[in-house]
Amino acid sequence: MNKSVLYILLGISLFFTSCIPVKDLVYLQNKSGTPADVPISEVMLKPYRLQVNDVLSITIKADDPKLVSIFNPTNKGETDNAGSSLYFSGYTVDDHGNIRIPVLGEINAIGFTVEELRLKIEKQLLDDYFKKEANIFVIVRLAGFKYTINGEVGSVGTKFLFQDHVNIMEAVANSGDITITGNRKAVTIIRQLPSGTEMHDIDLTDINVMRSPYYNLQPNDYIYVKPLKQKTWGTGKTGIESIGTIITLISLFTTSLVLLKL
Repeated sequence: MNKSVLYILLGISLFFTSCIPVKDLVYLQNKSGTPADVPISEVMLKPYRLQVNDVLSITIKADDPKLVSIFNPTNKGETDNAGSSLYFSGYTVDDHGNIRIPVLGEINAIGFTVEELRLKIEKQLLDDYFKKEANIFVIVRLAGFKYTINGEVGSVGTKFLFQDHVNIMEAVANSGDITITGNRKAVTIIRQLPSGTEMHDIDLTDINVMRSPYYNLQPNDYIYVKPLKQKTWGTGKTGIESIGTIITLISLFTTSLVLLKL
């Protein structure tokens, strides 16, 4: 009788410790107890500064397109859904921090924001080639927002989104969501900066994560989603799976006892 009670207690404890609680799966919970209608204060985003290997899309326009045709590649590739042609026809920041534009030659780009680089190119065009009346118009964009995600997500790898700003929730959704065995409370963001590499963990189950400077991604961020300890236990992710594991263990133990008595 005592052994039966022990087995039951062991099964119950295994059931409760192996299941993944709902609170570990729900995003953006109000854990601080603040009223739901209180707005989350916006985090001021630092402008992204260009780094080596960034690929840029640069277009130069004017009232008369013939005036600036020499500055623009013949195949910009804007209609390529995969964005692959921009890799070949875009402007890549080289190891020296420069880009090469027809006629203008090498222009230093590293450490500049895209807006600062736009103004720099526009100024050089007006100083050396055109008058103000030509209405020169320069467009500088990153050739897609690139990030890499790995770990417990539906689709790992390097992703490209054709938008200027991406937050961590959008990146996770675009990667097939975090699996049930992924740790939403400690998602690691690895960020390359001119000063070095930063690594920080954020809790996606807490609504206050929206106040974190890592909530909004920067191009080339690396995201790693760690597994929960339940994955290594192999006892089951849900209550049904855990019950099945417990029944299997009890059956195995009972069979072993019967065989030993024979």
